[in-house]
This record gives sequence, C-alpha cells and structure tokens, in this order.
Amino acid sequence: MNGINVMIVDDSAVMRQVLSGLLNDAPGIHVSYAVANPLLAIDRMKVQWPDVIVLDVEMPKMDGITFLRKIMAERPTPVVICSTLTEKGAQTSVEALSAGAVAIITKPRLDLKQFLHDSADELISAVRAAAGARVGKLINRPAPPPVTAKLNADAVLPPLDSRPMTTTTERVVAIGTSTGGTQALEEVLTALPRVAPGIVVVQHMPEKFTAAFAARLDSVCQVRVKEAANNDRVLQGQVLIAPGGKHMLLRRTGAQYFVEVVDGPLVNRHRPSVDVLFRSAARAAGANALGVIMTGMGDDGAAGLLEMLKAGAHTVAQDEASCVVYGMPKEAVKRGAVEKSMPLNLIYREILQQLSY
Repeated sequence: MNGINVMIVDDSAVMRQVLSGLLNDAPGIHVSYAVANPLLAIDRMKVQWPDVIVLDVEMPKMDGITFLRKIMAERPTPVVICSTLTEKGAQTSVEALSAGAVAIITKPRLDLKQFLHDSADELISAVRAAAGARVGKLINRPAPPPVTAKLNADAVLPPLDSRPMTTTTERVVAIGTSTGGTQALEEVLTALPRVAPGIVVVQHMPEKFTAAFAARLDSVCQVRVKEAANNDRVLQGQVLIAPGGKHMLLRRTGAQYFVEVVDGPLVNRHRPSVDVLFRSAARAAGANALGVIMTGMGDDGAAGLLEMLKAGAHTVAQDEASCVVYGMPKEAVKRGAVEKSMPLNLIYREILQQLSY
C-alpha cells in the first residue's frame, strides 16, 4: 500500500482506537497495526515493518524505551512518542528522544474528545515529519565528552557551583530548532566549555516536557542549562530553554540581557515560536547576537533570522547533510537569512567565536 504505514503501540484500547481513527482519516496515512505492547509489536513487525511507530512509553511487559532502543539497534525507524503530561512521563519521554525518537505528542488521561479537537493536526503533522526524518542521524553519534571535576581543592571542599560565576555578557546566542533538535542541541551544548556565551533556545516541545529536557541537558553539559523563567538573566556559561506552551523574548536593560516568558497565540503553529525569539533578538541585541537555526520541519524561525541578519547579527544554519529534517534551515537559506551553513558538529565553534568579538 502506498503512503505512510503506521504502527501504534499503546496499552490503552481506547487510545489505540482514537489514534487509529485520527490517522486513518488523514490522506496518505494508514494504520497497519495497533497493538497493546511491544512484544506484540515485535511479532507484527516480522510480517510488515512500519514506516512510522507511534509509541506509548509506559507499558507492561516491555517499556517503550527498551523497545525503542531495540528497534533503533536492529533497523532505525521513525518513532513518535505519545505520552501523558506527568512528571514521570515527561522524564521518560525525554529519555526516549535521547534514544532516537523524533517527536512527542501529549495525550490526555481523560478527555479524549478534547484530544481529538486539539491534537489531530499536531499528531498528523508529527507522523508526516517523522516519515521524512533521517533517523540514522540520531544514532551512532559520538558520545558527549565526559564532564569531570578537576582534582583540586574541590575534592575536599566542593564549591557551591563548579560552573562559572554569574557574570554579565554583552553578547547572546539565539538557537531555534524542532524535529531532531533535542539530539542536535545535546551534541552542540555538550561540546561547549564552561565559559561560553549566554544562550537562549527555542525547541518545539510540549508544555511540561521542557523542564525535564533542560534538566537532562544540565546533567551532561559543562554549561548550566535550565528552563527559562520570566526575567532570567542571560549569563555566560548558561543556557535558557523556552518553556513549552510559552513564548520567550529577549530583552535588554543597559548592558544586561534577560528573557521575558509570556503567553500569546500560536505563531507559525508553535508556542514557543522560534520567530518570536529571533525577532526579539534582532531588536534587543542586533549586531551583538548570533542566530542559529537547526533541524526541524516547517518554516518557523526563517523570517526572524532574516530580521537578525538585517539588524547586523551573524546567522548560521545547520547544513542539509547533518539535519534529521531539513525544513527550517532550508527555508531560512531560501529567504537569504543565512550567512553560513555548516555541519552540526562545527556549530559549537561558531558559538565560541562570539567570545572573541
């Protein structure tokens, strides 16, 4: 059968029915199997391997993470995580993204009618994006450099925080990304030393998942990584991740930058939106900023990156060869918003050059 063949793996019979109905109604998408656990999925995949898997992460018999790692090792396949908005679910889903999943869709515990209304377009878009994703880019990446403490006085009297003191930076790096971006961000941020320019990030991710994502990055990076809160300062050695469900804007007071976290309508179908961050960076920082657009579906960020370039900022895009989905960078290049396109593994060098300006 032509089109996108999808397998649903979820222990809820009602959710399997709802997801199957949504996807089968979408042109070009067909649900080949909907099963209750990964063991059944493995049996079905011996008969027909799906193009995309929609996967719950908390299931009996075999959890979603174990199943995800198994299929990524055997035959890398695009996986969309379907997870509840719980703290445990968020942490597990972020672990799944690190293991190679391409996107997260949130599902409700109770109100399925509301889910049908709110999430149908998001689910269908995620499945289409996943079908075109080059998931081989998400696996077999070099392990991040180990974060180890130097053997000095810290071994006896550990400091309150071994990372840089909170000093003001007059330069700022704004990064925008979407599908495949969680892994791309990890590769870029783990390559940065403790002293790096202040960084603000929009990663398209649902509400309540960004805190777990920031915490995971913080555990493997030398720079400090946190979910942004309103009026957080932009500091050297610190990365602020826009909260899911909120827009993040860059502001300036004197020589100091800070972020404003606000509600607002969806912009380019997203909240947070990369365009909102980039346009605010163009106005608040101008030539003192670097804009970086990385892997993702759609065109969010392209217009804002062009504004940054016109305001005197330097602009960089992840190149096609290293992207999981070459959508957002492609659109930015097409609009003339990009000074340089480069492989993912070189972007950290461009960020560090901001310290020498």
